[in-house]
Amino acid sequence: MTNAQPYQSAPAPASDRYSVLAIVGFILAFVVNIAGLVVSIIALTQIKKTGERGRGLALAGVIISALSIVFGIISIIVFASAAANMGTTTGY
Repeated sequence: MTNAQPYQSAPAPASDRYSVLAIVGFILAFVVNIAGLVVSIIALTQIKKTGERGRGLALAGVIISALSIVFGIISIIVFASAAANMGTTTGY
């Protein structure tokens, strides 16, 4: 009987290339935040599989996109409530 080890896949070797999706996701985080969030998440999963560089860019794209979406929602709520209160506080 042989004492065979089960085959385990080795992690992908590190590459010197930057992930194009990470760069695009980071840029889109500033322009179109929802698209930046999606592309950055896809880049993170791709980087994990391929070992490319750019994990920090993809992570920054996710964080910036998520924060800008949250701040956008909060600002819409604040402006909508201010506009709704404008008609009730005129005093006429």
